[in-house]
Amino acid sequence: MHNPDASQYYRADFDRQIHEFIDQHRDMLSMCLNGLTEEEARGRLVPSKTTLLGLVKHAAFVERVWFAEAPTGRSRADLGIVGDPDESFELSDDDTIDSVLADFAQACADSRRAVQETDGDVIWHGNRRGGLSLRWIQLHVLREHAQHCGHADILREQVLAGR
Repeated sequence: MHNPDASQYYRADFDRQIHEFIDQHRDMLSMCLNGLTEEEARGRLVPSKTTLLGLVKHAAFVERVWFAEAPTGRSRADLGIVGDPDESFELSDDDTIDSVLADFAQACADSRRAVQETDGDVIWHGNRRGGLSLRWIQLHVLREHAQHCGHADILREQVLAGR
């Protein structure tokens, strides 16, 4: 987990702070699978497609939509991702904790590279909504990851209580 020196972190500029907040939520999403069996990670505890493994798989989709599609305008098909967010929760027989975590780690590394040489004021035109500032995109990704961290906390609590 990313643990910046607190005194430097609190005084850092927005770009550094948003990177740290997003990384913290990426780490929390990854950790929701720690110590679970494959069956537990895939378990459907709510009527939707939402599972712990599916949340992490969806988070990789989110990373690619916002940090690969938005800056480049490449199609989702060209990026190797599904066209619809709901589909991104669907698990294949080949999806395992290790494979989904590895894919999410790769998506996060790619995202970090995409923002490395820029700041929040840059406008990316590749999203369906049109031109969006990187700052808006980062805040959106933070909001989405935070929401899914909350889902993961509740689902994990249910899984562990059912042991």
